[in-house]
Amino acid sequence: MLSALINAFRVPDLRRKIFFTLFIIALYRLGSYVPVPGVDAAGLGEAFSKSMGDNPAMLMLNIFSGNALSNFSVFSLGIMPYITASIIMQLMQGVIPSLQRMAREGESGRKRITQITRYLCLGLGFINAVGYLFMFQSKQYGLVLPQGMEFLTSCIIVLTLVAGVGFIMWMGELITQRGVGNGMSLIIFANIIAGFPNVILQSWDQNLALTVLIFIVVLLVIPGIVLVERAQRRIPVNYAKRIQGRRVMGGQSTYIPLKVNGAGVIPIIFASSLVYFPLQLAVFFNVEWLSAFSNALSRGPVNWVVTFTLIVFFCFFYTSMVFNPEDTGDNLRKQGGFIPGVRPGTATVQYIKNVINRITLPGGIYIALIAVVPSILFMFTNDPLISTFGGTSILIMVGVALDTMSKVESQLKQHHYDGFFK
Repeated sequence: MLSALINAFRVPDLRRKIFFTLFIIALYRLGSYVPVPGVDAAGLGEAFSKSMGDNPAMLMLNIFSGNALSNFSVFSLGIMPYITASIIMQLMQGVIPSLQRMAREGESGRKRITQITRYLCLGLGFINAVGYLFMFQSKQYGLVLPQGMEFLTSCIIVLTLVAGVGFIMWMGELITQRGVGNGMSLIIFANIIAGFPNVILQSWDQNLALTVLIFIVVLLVIPGIVLVERAQRRIPVNYAKRIQGRRVMGGQSTYIPLKVNGAGVIPIIFASSLVYFPLQLAVFFNVEWLSAFSNALSRGPVNWVVTFTLIVFFCFFYTSMVFNPEDTGDNLRKQGGFIPGVRPGTATVQYIKNVINRITLPGGIYIALIAVVPSILFMFTNDPLISTFGGTSILIMVGVALDTMSKVESQLKQHHYDGFFK
């Protein structure tokens, strides 16, 4: 692995991409500490820290924002509005025919869908910004705006937060286009990493033995996660021999690789966004019954059941979005390929669907358990390290790290270097 890292910096193009990615992440982390104008960031952060112990949903939102929410910085809304907008657009493609046609138009259609997602993200960011402003002005947090300038200051705060959402979205797309890996995933990765030092110190002060035990468990769990993340179900494919001109084509054997966890960390991110979305609505509307519902949904058995169900659902949903058995079967037929023992055409498509369903279910259960079990342990131990360094965080970090390493490896192999994976 060390030799692969050294080789990565030997390739000029890859070296520029790595430094560009690190620069954008550093710029994002800097923005997480720049408070919005017109607020007492120190007093607000102290009040927020006191309230997080009684509100696990706000704790998770703060983790995903990289502590920007507790600082009430320009990046307080984090990446959640963009993720929520992406979920809505993914769901709408299965309902609205015009979006279905747009998605099938190729690159031009994807660009139009991306543009709609951006506008939807800014709209959701505006709603969240107004909600957070109302929340911080409540008695629990005690945000006081300058007298005589309440309306003007409120408008500036909301516009600053919405601009922060747009800037985060732009930085994530820049990393995806000109850097290494998926920009949005790397931003979430950086946010989770940023909260570790403070949480480790808190856990160390509360219970040293439990902190050491958690680290031992994490070190044992990470290899298992890596093993499952790289596990594949390979469907063998043979190609019939055919003559084109004077050459004999085909006659080779290959396979279709299907990952056990084909959806990666996307189901957890989507499920977390939906579970904590009622909390954002409760903050905006300030309705008692909605607040009670969001608090019940964000902790305890209800949260465990809903989160588990949503993660398994999004595993099937996202896998069906990124892998189309009909297209795979049609491509095999056109190229003269076939699966041994399976008739070409409809039988091949159905066989691939059955294989995907059989491996997606255990994959979904696996990541659902990783996400839910630490929440159960946190309820009994109340250790902050479990909530921050729990299964969701570990899976996101491992998944993003493996994806980024795969992108770097593909670049290395183009320049005839050995990659990370042997």
